[in-house]
Amino acid sequence: MLKKIPKTISPQLLKILMEMGHGDEIVIADGNFPCHTVSQNVVRADGLTGTEILKAIMELMPLDSYSEQQVFLMEVVPGDNYKPEIWNDYKEILQSSGEPFSIGYIERFAFYERAKKSYAVIATGEEALYANIILKKGVVK
Repeated sequence: MLKKIPKTISPQLLKILMEMGHGDEIVIADGNFPCHTVSQNVVRADGLTGTEILKAIMELMPLDSYSEQQVFLMEVVPGDNYKPEIWNDYKEILQSSGEPFSIGYIERFAFYERAKKSYAVIATGEEALYANIILKKGVVK
């Protein structure tokens, strides 16, 4: 065990966060996301929610202040009458982190394509729909 490392960050996830460089992206995926289809670098976090993982990551990882948008959410599919309440939770966590951020919304299949280019995907047990989120890593100043 180490001091100040959130208990929800596994050794594998800590290693990945350390390996990531400026501009690299990481996906926090909900339980329905095709993690292994889009990435060969998948971290299993099945017993954790998206909010738990996001909160832990934001204690360690800066967001990319040089990019127009640092956070990306999967848009609700047109015709799907669903309002993702988890987005409000994500925004609260991001705001409380102190990191400046702007959110972009990406169409479902474009989100999958972007996820394929990410450094890693974290497979959570999150049950909320549209709970997938991409974070762009910044620099430590």
